[in-house]
Amino acid sequence: MFQRKFFVVLLPAMFNSSNAFVVSRSLCRNSNKFSLFSTAENIPKIEPVLSTPSAVSERVFSADKRPVILFDGVCNMCNSAVNLALDWDPQGKLRFAALQSNVGRALLQVNGRKADDISSIVLVSEDGAFIKSDAILRITEELTPKWIPLPVGPSAKLGRLLIPSFVRDLIYDGVADNRYSIMGVRDECRLDDGQFNDRFVDDALGIDA
Repeated sequence: MFQRKFFVVLLPAMFNSSNAFVVSRSLCRNSNKFSLFSTAENIPKIEPVLSTPSAVSERVFSADKRPVILFDGVCNMCNSAVNLALDWDPQGKLRFAALQSNVGRALLQVNGRKADDISSIVLVSEDGAFIKSDAILRITEELTPKWIPLPVGPSAKLGRLLIPSFVRDLIYDGVADNRYSIMGVRDECRLDDGQFNDRFVDDALGIDA
């Protein structure tokens, strides 16, 4: 157990739970086959009416101010890191949404990124967003448990303050660009988790009623 956690700490950009509620990868927004409902051939497919990015952002943070971690929903490495973050955050300080989800795409656009940009983890708050190594280090600072026998949290803060971001991001990009080859890709996009219902942003917030 400790080896698993320590491994993900060393390679934090690596953000499968057998109990996770998932949807088909064809429902990910980076797929050309996206549709909200599975239908028979003789029934027309109903395409969702997506809300504007600003409207989605307002809904996401209107009643819940907790920051949101945007992660690659089909990346095994990324999902393993989400599991670790859930273990390390019993108080529920942070929420999660897949980059490929309606909510994820909207929050990307609100913060000046392309809707289909899944190149980086993004930590989004009501006031703005952090990407790449800045996001990783801030998440590590926030979530590192006190029982970890290494000064992981303080080291993350020092690294953020002392090491130039372009150096940190070179390391991040080296791992992130190879994340699929390191631990593979899952066939489903993780949008929710039955064990942590309040930790994953409801993707219906991205669709007009």
